[in-house]
Amino acid sequence: MTCPFCSSLLDVMLYEDELIKILIDSYPANRGHLLVVPKRHVETWEELSFEEKVALLKGVDLAMERLKDAISPDGFNIGINLGKAAGQTVSHIHIHVIPRYNGDSNFPKGGVRKAVLDIEDENLNLKERWAKNRLNEEEVKKLKSAFGLE
Repeated sequence: MTCPFCSSLLDVMLYEDELIKILIDSYPANRGHLLVVPKRHVETWEELSFEEKVALLKGVDLAMERLKDAISPDGFNIGINLGKAAGQTVSHIHIHVIPRYNGDSNFPKGGVRKAVLDIEDENLNLKERWAKNRLNEEEVKKLKSAFGLE
């Protein structure tokens, strides 16, 4: 199977340098959900070089900064799923940058801690949620502009 991050399409690419890419998530958990991905195909944290780890963290900063400029979220969840047992579904390490908005969840307390509560993620099964969570054309334009692409 082809890695979706190694062959990412230009329409989801927001940023690229020698070490990382920042992509719009195709199955967003919330509006503006981005992925910070090493350019080199790496499956585990341990395989990353120190420089790649630093670049990924700088990419998280850049993603949050640009999301604030473009769509003004009220908060963020930042996460990495390391290994199948932790829910990693794409075998290319990536960091999720998920914008959060006041009122977007009935039970926001606990944030990423909910991942270990063994509760099914309704976003994974309800394709209409992906559609609802996708940025509209104007929001994508603003975000691309914030990244200097337009």
